[in-house]
Amino acid sequence: MAKILIVDDSAYARARLEQVITNGGHEIAGSAANGRDAMALYAKLNPELVTLDYIMRGMSGEDTLKELIAMDASAKVIVISGFNDPDLETRMMRAGALGFVEKFDLDKNLVSVIDQALD
Repeated sequence: MAKILIVDDSAYARARLEQVITNGGHEIAGSAANGRDAMALYAKLNPELVTLDYIMRGMSGEDTLKELIAMDASAKVIVISGFNDPDLETRMMRAGALGFVEKFDLDKNLVSVIDQALD
């Protein structure tokens, strides 16, 4: 069981992610609605993994990912997106993400991607 920080600007998406993650046997360390709050919570909570929405108001998921990796090179981040875009997935993986999950595949793929990232 890992402690996970959820970052998504949609309250509905955060609740959905929490449901899938806890049903998969992991614990929610906290949640943030934007990149700035995510940075502060990451430093405070020291989660084992972060799920990070790609499109957010203000600081984008991509910028948040880059800042998290700059703050902690060992940060484990999975990017979540509503887009099925192989180029986006490749770009996020090159930026330091350990996984990429499309929002419509959460039930099917999220927990296994989390487990792989934690190994």
